[in-house]
Amino acid sequence: MTAPEVLFVCVHNAGRSQMAGALLSHHGGDRVRVRSAGSEPADRLNPAVLEAMNELGIDLSAEVPKLLSDDAVRAADVVITMGCGDACPIYPGKRYLDWSLDDPAGRPLDEVRVIRDDIERRVLDLIDELSSTA
Repeated sequence: MTAPEVLFVCVHNAGRSQMAGALLSHHGGDRVRVRSAGSEPADRLNPAVLEAMNELGIDLSAEVPKLLSDDAVRAADVVITMGCGDACPIYPGKRYLDWSLDDPAGRPLDEVRVIRDDIERRVLDLIDELSSTA
């Protein structure tokens, strides 16, 4: 049985979706395949996001925002959107979740930490759920 593939999507792929992808990779290991993308990718990751993730020992400095593609959505078993609105294509047979999260763009580090911790709780719940349906 292959590991489920999870795609995290937000607008700029510079904050929420990058944190979620990194946290799922970190906690899920080889039990899950992870991608993230944005409907309108930024030029670089949010510096406060880099710092908040470094605090957990997760280095995102080599990551770059990626453009959402139809192929990425087709390959995913679960698509988790985070404020991308109608930009995410919908395909039958895919499981979609929408995580309503504040955008870390322009927020101070203490607020980004709160967003990061919320994402981490959701990721841990997702891992439990994926493990129980495997």
